[in-house]
Amino acid sequence: MKLDDLDALIADGYPRPRLVRPEWHDLSGAWELAYDDADVGLAQGWWRSGVADFNTKIEVPYPPESNRSGVADRSPHPVLWYRRRADVPLPASGERVLLHFGAVDYAATVWVNGALVGRHEGGHTPFGFDVTSEIEQSGARTGEMSIVVRAEDRAGDAHQPRGKQDWRDDPHRIWYHRTSGIWQPVWCEVVPAEHLVAASFATSLEDGLVSVDAEVAGAAEGARLSVRLWLGEELLGAAEQSIGGRHVRVPVPVPALENVWDRERLLWSSSSPTLLTVELGLSYADGRPGDTAWSTVGLRTVAARDGRFLVNGSPQYLRLVLSQGYWPDSHLAAPGVALRAEVELALSLGFNGVRVHQKLEDPRFLYWADRLGLMVWEEMPSAAAFSARATRRIVGEWTEAVLRDRDHPSIVTWVPFNESWGLPDLPGHDQHRHLASALYHLTLALDPTRPVISNDGWEHVESDIVGVHDYAPTGAELSARYGSRAALEETLHGSWPSARRVLLEGFGEQGQPVVLSEFGGVALAADPDPDWHGYSVARTSDELADRLEDLFGAVQDGGELAGFCYTQLVDTEQESNGLCWPDRTPKLPAERIRAIVSPEGSTDH
Repeated sequence: MKLDDLDALIADGYPRPRLVRPEWHDLSGAWELAYDDADVGLAQGWWRSGVADFNTKIEVPYPPESNRSGVADRSPHPVLWYRRRADVPLPASGERVLLHFGAVDYAATVWVNGALVGRHEGGHTPFGFDVTSEIEQSGARTGEMSIVVRAEDRAGDAHQPRGKQDWRDDPHRIWYHRTSGIWQPVWCEVVPAEHLVAASFATSLEDGLVSVDAEVAGAAEGARLSVRLWLGEELLGAAEQSIGGRHVRVPVPVPALENVWDRERLLWSSSSPTLLTVELGLSYADGRPGDTAWSTVGLRTVAARDGRFLVNGSPQYLRLVLSQGYWPDSHLAAPGVALRAEVELALSLGFNGVRVHQKLEDPRFLYWADRLGLMVWEEMPSAAAFSARATRRIVGEWTEAVLRDRDHPSIVTWVPFNESWGLPDLPGHDQHRHLASALYHLTLALDPTRPVISNDGWEHVESDIVGVHDYAPTGAELSARYGSRAALEETLHGSWPSARRVLLEGFGEQGQPVVLSEFGGVALAADPDPDWHGYSVARTSDELADRLEDLFGAVQDGGELAGFCYTQLVDTEQESNGLCWPDRTPKLPAERIRAIVSPEGSTDH
């Protein structure tokens, strides 16, 4: 399978780019929905056929609050029940049927053919279950499944990671309409009894090596895992390893990496997003058929030191834009082919990266970022309160997110916390500081290959990049704060750009680069709506262009910053400070914005 084949699959909706099997069964589409506001469904056994009245039709995976779901009910419903009947190919002897959910907000319980198959907590990460026994025991000859999902999403639970979903009935300030229940694809696949569950990749450019760590279910004695790496039609490396348990590691030498003068053509960067295709195969000495799956890997290094952000050892100036990943008619769930279009939109406006804000983005977005060369800062959606319960939930979901996404070369920075959200007394409360520090170290333990920001915006405890949020309305003010080393030192240690200090006492300064990770936020409105939220306003297109030139010019003229992140890409509900209208149409000609964001098409400082 080549990259063009993967492109076609992902464009057609295939939901899991990191481990691809081309044969899959889409279970999105028409489902039945029942509200359980009194929370009596468990006691009454709503998962059993004929007990509950599923009297509402909903289009999955769009949340019921959205227009695209066909429901458009934005009132709070803490418990939602979904039901769908579907036929899948009846598994042959030894085959397994795996049922997958991309994301269900927030806690999900799943039954198949009346039997409980499992639970999951965490509104932004995937999960799945082996439902073979439930299909076989039902006695159906067609692989019939009756799937029932109970989704619990309590708007008033401040200890639940929510991101920018509002807890009020109507959105206010910077908070948006909610996304409850199923909001990413539901699908299933039929696999051999011995099959790949997951695979991750570790690359060492110095050693000329790509190592594959795979998890295998049901592997019998004599099973082997083979790995082949392709660059187009060129076979770069191959290796095979016997499987002694559920986990196996296969080191794959890549001789082409040995020639340092020829290595460049193999490396991933935003200007040259080279991806290798990975073919993974289970095989047996007796010739039994095995499982085969495909993935991609990008060979690159990222680092933050000596005041600069480095990609493959070279300074890379970060030109990021804040992305909320929100659509008016479908909320956090992307409609149709919108994910690739969103990547292309950011690139077309001159940015080389996005900071995905308070959302764990759909894996297909990350695939297109890998494929097209858009760097990504990934950020954990915050809870609104600090507690042991919130801590457990954040740690669990963030761990799942990092493990899911760490093989995307486009992700260049991890951000566990933003602006002390959920850590309201970070400077003075030891527990709050411990959590910010713990998430920094946990992230590096899970993935030591990328910089981590403990708390983007201010009140940094430990960070590899110092992200600063500053909505100064003029370029002169930004120049005064960041235009020289002395000015930057004063900003970090003396006069803060907001009411909160940038670095907390004890922060270890070791040459971390400084990125202006939120600035701008200029709206375009001849007569601003009183309910609009923003940081400043331009009343004409010409005034908007002048304001952008002033702000971007000030940020880019100084040599002390390693990059910036402009707020924001798209107007989102009442937060009307995007470079584009809600339908993704740029407010100025795209070439005009591109010339301001990236003068002369430069991506380096």
